[in-house]
Amino acid sequence: MNAGHRLLIKLSGGKVGYSAMGMPVVELTTTGRRSGEPRTVLLTAPVHGEGSYVVVASRGGDDKHPAWFHNLRANPEVDVAVRGEAPRRMRARVASPDERARLWPQIAGRYRNYAGYQRSTEREIPLVHLEPV
Repeated sequence: MNAGHRLLIKLSGGKVGYSAMGMPVVELTTTGRRSGEPRTVLLTAPVHGEGSYVVVASRGGDDKHPAWFHNLRANPEVDVAVRGEAPRRMRARVASPDERARLWPQIAGRYRNYAGYQRSTEREIPLVHLEPV
């Protein structure tokens, strides 16, 4: 899906693809926990403000966490680019149980796809804060 999304952004000259369902799309670059190589993925950020973003480690409701989630847990220093701008160094942190309890109803209520993803799996889908360093 990321490859198709990148192609859409490229073909439209950035006019399409930096927003999805009313959410900004962020380009998250983590460091591969095994390879040490940069790994980049496009994600929607249902909660954002003041230069910070919250992304959802849903993997479409799969029973396994996405690779990018494992990578940022191993190394929370990440780069985040928004709207094709230069990447900014950020720190990733998994939302605490209290933060998730507060944020999840807002996210799942406004963006029903996330509620469906949670129903598809027994794992609790993590929320990740991306915060400026």
